[in-house]
Amino acid sequence: MTASRARRGSDTATRILDVAQRLVQQRGFNGFSYADVAQELGVTTASLHYHFAGKAELGEALVTRYATRFAESLAAIDARGLAAPAKLKGYADLYADVLRDQRMCLCGMLAAEYQTLPGRMGHEVLRFFEDNESWLAEVLEQGLREGSLAFEGPAQEVARTFMGGLQGAMLLARPSGDLDRLRAASRGLLTGLTTTVT
Repeated sequence: MTASRARRGSDTATRILDVAQRLVQQRGFNGFSYADVAQELGVTTASLHYHFAGKAELGEALVTRYATRFAESLAAIDARGLAAPAKLKGYADLYADVLRDQRMCLCGMLAAEYQTLPGRMGHEVLRFFEDNESWLAEVLEQGLREGSLAFEGPAQEVARTFMGGLQGAMLLARPSGDLDRLRAASRGLLTGLTTTVT
């Protein structure tokens, strides 16, 4: 295969993933079909099957790509050398960026459909949440060391509560598309963890 053909194939796969991700974030995994993606791209469903054997494989690729990009965003927050409260705000801002585009967190949408997801795809969704909880727990522990955060109980449990609060706030803000509702919830979550450093 020539380099140009390989590049075209890669570009097509990326376009398929882009369209499918938007549809999942707006409708859910069970709310779209290969025909929807094919129609939007102006290709045949056979072309989609060339790149992704079935919807399960497409879904797994979607979650893997989303998780990778999210992890890169978290690494970028880490690289800025911020204090823990600023890192938590940066994390909350990622949710606001998604809602601004009238979408939901991909894995948040998939969690609502977890019982109907193909097995490997469901495992990837769980891994996304576990990785996020671990990152948040590290930030929370950093905040304790700095004296910039205060909380009771294990950091992992507080991390789970923080992420759950953001996911729930995003869900409640979605019908109105009101970013201020999500931001207010984010501020409330942060305020509950932030202390005044003297």
